[in-house]
Amino acid sequence: MSLSDPPRINSIRILLLNPNSSIAMTKSMEAAANSIATLSPSVSISTYTAPEPSPASIDNAEGIQASVEAVINDPNFNSRLQSEAYDAVLVACFSVHPLVKHLANTLKPVPVTGIFEASILTGLSLVPLVEGEQLKWGIVTTGAFWEAHLANGVASFLGQTPSSASATGSSSLSDGRFAGVFSTGLNAGDFHTISQEQISVRLREATKRLLSSGNVTCVVMGCGGMGGLQDMIRTIVVQEYGQDRARDVSIVDGVQAGVLQLQQTVLSRRVFGVK
Repeated sequence: MSLSDPPRINSIRILLLNPNSSIAMTKSMEAAANSIATLSPSVSISTYTAPEPSPASIDNAEGIQASVEAVINDPNFNSRLQSEAYDAVLVACFSVHPLVKHLANTLKPVPVTGIFEASILTGLSLVPLVEGEQLKWGIVTTGAFWEAHLANGVASFLGQTPSSASATGSSSLSDGRFAGVFSTGLNAGDFHTISQEQISVRLREATKRLLSSGNVTCVVMGCGGMGGLQDMIRTIVVQEYGQDRARDVSIVDGVQAGVLQLQQTVLSRRVFGVK
């Protein structure tokens, strides 16, 4: 990545990095990113898909580690970083992914974030602190592995010890706005291969558990492969909460949240940084 180029005031070029090896998932996330980027003509999205042996679906700690090694050891990726001038990098895996810190250290001062981290900040921003009323946000994700992994990740991101999150995905965070993590039992690849009916059943079960945990006003889709399921989740929210109450519920796509977060960060650095 070239860091010597002068800042381009009227353009923001974001690299969407998919650390798994599924090109289909990259295309799905690219569509989600571009739907946000088109709101601002200055933002453009480029994509990168990790090569094998990174798995096509990252479903556990071993998959995360394999994806890290595949990206770091990919000469094409390293060459691309040297030859292209990106303004920011989005790691598009909904996990506590080591590439976020690795690239942030390697590429600084270029902003780097993950869709997980961006979704936490977005969830918090969409859940107001209301006197006498505890509003909440929570995550609907894929397999059971992610319940403890993501709950611990939220705790760590908010400055608490990971042990404060339980293995069931609930959390004892002092910020009671976090309702926890609720699994569909699917993996990321399933959202592109199994029937819509099967997805609907699993998604409904997980979303209903989240909504019944309290007064939820923000549902975060905890997988990059869940892009496009907002309408399905919205329907579930309306059925569970009713039309009027459902209007106050936001549904967050992590990729879109990441693009918005990076756009804001780049602009803030240009405005408030060293001239």
